[in-house]
Amino acid sequence: MSSSQQFQPSSPLSQAIEGQRRKSKFTYKHLSQLAASSTSCPLRVIAHIDLDAFYAQCEMVRLNVPEDKPLAVQQWQGLIAINYPARKYGMNRHITITEAKKLCPEIIMQHVATWKEGDEKWAYHKDAFAHIATHKVSLDPYRLQSRRILACIKDALPATLQKVEKASIDEVFLDLSAQIHARLIETYPEISGPPPYDDPTENLPRPPTTVLDWTSDALVDLDEDETEDDDPDWDDIVMLIGSEIVRDVRAAIREQLKYTCSAGIAKNKMIAKLGSAHKKPNQQTIVRNRAIQHFLAGFKFTKIRNLGGKLGDQVVATFGTDLVSDLLNVSIEQLKSKLGDDTGTWVYSIIRGEETSEVNSRTQIKSMLSAKSFRPSINTFEQAVRWLRIFVADIFSRLVEEGVLENKRRPKSINLHHRQGAQMRSRQAPIPSGKAIDEKSLFDLAKTLLGQVIVDGRAWPCSNISLSVGGFEDGIKGNRGIGGFLVKGDEAKAMMPPLKESSSTAGEEDGRERKRRKVEEGGIQRFFGKREDSRGEKELDVGKVRVNSRNGTPVVDDIDTSLYGDTTILPTRKVRSDHDNSPLDNSVERSDSLIIDEHDEEFGAASPNDHLPLEHQMSTPSDRRPDSSPPPRSPPPSTTKLSRQSSIETWLCPRCPTLPPLPVAERAEHEDWHFAKDLADEENASHTVQPVGSNANKKPVSIEPKRGPKKPGGGGGSGSGNGSGSGTGSVPVAKGRGRPPAFQGGGAEKGQRKLAFG
Repeated sequence: MSSSQQFQPSSPLSQAIEGQRRKSKFTYKHLSQLAASSTSCPLRVIAHIDLDAFYAQCEMVRLNVPEDKPLAVQQWQGLIAINYPARKYGMNRHITITEAKKLCPEIIMQHVATWKEGDEKWAYHKDAFAHIATHKVSLDPYRLQSRRILACIKDALPATLQKVEKASIDEVFLDLSAQIHARLIETYPEISGPPPYDDPTENLPRPPTTVLDWTSDALVDLDEDETEDDDPDWDDIVMLIGSEIVRDVRAAIREQLKYTCSAGIAKNKMIAKLGSAHKKPNQQTIVRNRAIQHFLAGFKFTKIRNLGGKLGDQVVATFGTDLVSDLLNVSIEQLKSKLGDDTGTWVYSIIRGEETSEVNSRTQIKSMLSAKSFRPSINTFEQAVRWLRIFVADIFSRLVEEGVLENKRRPKSINLHHRQGAQMRSRQAPIPSGKAIDEKSLFDLAKTLLGQVIVDGRAWPCSNISLSVGGFEDGIKGNRGIGGFLVKGDEAKAMMPPLKESSSTAGEEDGRERKRRKVEEGGIQRFFGKREDSRGEKELDVGKVRVNSRNGTPVVDDIDTSLYGDTTILPTRKVRSDHDNSPLDNSVERSDSLIIDEHDEEFGAASPNDHLPLEHQMSTPSDRRPDSSPPPRSPPPSTTKLSRQSSIETWLCPRCPTLPPLPVAERAEHEDWHFAKDLADEENASHTVQPVGSNANKKPVSIEPKRGPKKPGGGGGSGSGNGSGSGTGSVPVAKGRGRPPAFQGGGAEKGQRKLAFG
């Protein structure tokens, strides 16, 4: 039985149904991703700004040419830019100048600026097209305007929310997501609060706006299954806000710099770039998410970024088409099997508008290049060097604009490429980081690299040379040079210790010299003789005594007994021992060497006779009277060379008229020597010395001390091939104070026998 009354749904149910209908397909999580400029956010907004016929516009602004006047930019005999009024005549960049003037006789032909060989600055030359051999193209005027435009774009965007990428000299990408989020929250505060139940996956409420005003923007038609009658969602709202931001940026460029530009606005970089070229000049195209398939269907996929070149040719050859609409019918499995898993998956996504590359906010350049193709080829090193100077001047002027003089940024390497016929060779060198970059240092590096190429092989004729710098890095700031750690001038003088008095004792100076000699002459060198020096003197000892090879005269430099152990070898005449009571079988006639025994270290200081002048060391007490022979001097704590004259107070010995004045500090020691000498003479008088026959025919003998333990009955010396106290053809040397073997036996010894005289 049916009711006669019509069924009415309850009010709460109706409200729930209505609320469910008003929910967006986007969530609070997507909203937070928008604030973070996430590449995976479906609400993301990217803009691409492209200058209209940029080179031509630069010349129109520079020359103040009316916007409706046809103009083309000329480089040698070709065209590199044509403004839009000239394009109405059917011109393109592939025609010649003659053909262009036939199509439009009133067209303005402006040649690009050039570097003239020998000049230090680029300039506009009227006849540059006729001097291709001596001129080089300069794009510096366009680079300068590009920097001005980039600065204007940045000034038009919030400093804390902008992400700007310079794609080329006339292209810029903008990631507007963070700025749009801030404006979205301000315009629609109902979505600014936390999500219901603190669940970020909760859907956002639908926008209250049902009609969007796109003003004069070029709006791409929606896909076939979409209609304009459908209520807009948040992806349409963010596109509308993005279009307003880009419109303001373009207006600022137009007002401040007089340049027009076109723009594309979409959810990623690939579609935005296609959109900016969709309607030109001076327009912007909006590609909403619901219009992507319709927009891409009419394109050749070879026009899509990264789908041109060899990969595009491979896809065309494999599937027989270059249209996106045809390739949409190919399954992902087919693409993978033909192109590989990674490439197939990427192509499948890109033709459907899925791309997540990030807008790189770094706008600094990565490298600088200056190059020249030679027509005709150059054939000499001098010609190449002249062009290198132009390349360096070109690059350095751009480095100055980049802030290299202020150490803001600097390159790390320099590269040279050289083409000879079909062979291309390159060389690279690091740019020293320890000093400032200047034009001269870059030129020197470039010339060095060119020299390396020439040395490697055939280099002429050369058809092309290019020079580049790269590896840019931010300059280090706040570091102190080594000069910052040093003190100069009065500050340095105040820190210096007071100088020692000039009357300081000679012994202190000698001590320093002696230490230096020990460092220089110590070590293994003490065991080797030295070669003849430039004076013809042959060193027989370790740097102490030399014999002039021309006249045989001994030359004494200095004797440092602490360096040589027991024995020192000196050139001498016939010598007798002061203590020898036995027949003079131990004496050596005129020979090349004399054995002077010194104390072992365990017995204390060396013999004072070691420091006698040579002519005094060569004589014996029996040959002269004590009062007429200069006595030896023991060295002070620091000994000077014998030839040095002391500047301190001196004393003259009355018994030694031939001896130079002695320091007063040595007087007592010298008098002790006379006393000991007197005792020695008395002792010698009590002994009878038998002369020994002539030994003139004997060969010179040198005796080395024997290192090691003493042997019974032998003392410490060594003979020729045995370890006894004496041996054939050798002079026995006593261990200790230099006494001959006769004194090594028992018996009473007197005072003078306890003294050592060399």
